[in-house]
Amino acid sequence: MKLVLISDTHNLHDQVPKIECDVLVHAGDLTMSGTMNEIMKAGNWFREYPAEFKVIIAGNHDFGFEKDRSFAEVNLTHTILGHKDESIIYLQDSAVMLNGVKFYGSPWQPWFYDWAFNAWRGADIRKHWDKIPNDTQVLITHGPAFGICDKVYGYSPGMDESEANYGHAGCKDLLSQIEKIKPLIHISGHLHQGRGNSVINGVHYYKSTVVNEKYKVVHEPFVVEI
Repeated sequence: MKLVLISDTHNLHDQVPKIECDVLVHAGDLTMSGTMNEIMKAGNWFREYPAEFKVIIAGNHDFGFEKDRSFAEVNLTHTILGHKDESIIYLQDSAVMLNGVKFYGSPWQPWFYDWAFNAWRGADIRKHWDKIPNDTQVLITHGPAFGICDKVYGYSPGMDESEANYGHAGCKDLLSQIEKIKPLIHISGHLHQGRGNSVINGVHYYKSTVVNEKYKVVHEPFVVEI
């Protein structure tokens, strides 16, 4: 199965190259502010993407999905004539099986200013990670795991002092759950710094942001075979 991995396109989809694949994975921040018009335009781009399936989660900019998930999902997955495009799959603390591979997606991240899908570190965010099925093979979260491509410049709300000193904004509870479940792949976005990939304890981690800190598309999508 050939996967193309992207995230944080922020309405700049047209600048992202279209690569033929089995599954396109978008790890959140389709938009800048999550309006329904932005979501609809993103859906139009996904419909034209040369992939059998497009698996998408929301991110902290995608307020529409937090405020009214059902309406936002319709705007993402339906044509202007009201027909649902079955190739576009939105995941929000949910899973889908595609050609024998189990994908699970969640939009949450540790509290990051006053954006969408924030949860406080500890029990508040852990309840979301506890929902991840043990047989997940491709895990998609908007925020990264702690210590893995999660460096930021400066402090953000919710970090304890030691985390701020090290400049890590990733989630320790997410990392713990990943180490327990051991999916084949973990895909994240959210932080425009620190894009990259690594293999740790058998898990392939991909930080799939395509833009830099100035919201310019500067990175190519990751292409992965599983």
